[in-house]
Amino acid sequence: MAVMSRSVAGFEIQAATNLADKHTQKRLTPAARKAFFKIAEAWGVRDEEARRLLGGVSNGTFYQLKAGESKASFDQDRLTRVSLLVGIFSALNTLYSQKLADAWITLPNSNAMFAGETPLAYMVKGGQPAMMRVRQLLDARRVAA
Repeated sequence: MAVMSRSVAGFEIQAATNLADKHTQKRLTPAARKAFFKIAEAWGVRDEEARRLLGGVSNGTFYQLKAGESKASFDQDRLTRVSLLVGIFSALNTLYSQKLADAWITLPNSNAMFAGETPLAYMVKGGQPAMMRVRQLLDARRVAA
């Protein structure tokens, strides 16, 4: 993963990391949780949208995670989602000023992929595959810049 211009709670996943491994999940969860909530705050993501970005967690579980009270580890899907969001956050902060990088996710977008909606709405509706496409779009833009 590229070096981020703004730190996201020290959460990084190397390409060879086995996210299916329970020990790895337990080790990465605290940093992933912290990174997710820092990104959600920077982007101004509402709690309902944040719950859906995490793959649909219950209100109770979500607020335990937000308060740092949950001892449960993130599973492979949740860690992958957070990794994608960290990559999106990093790419946006490489491409744009901090103000635009934080706002981009909630601005209507004319790219055909978004069909005039915000990238956030696109990712909330499309889940992990949509997050992957947004990450790929931004990485391609970063390489072209």
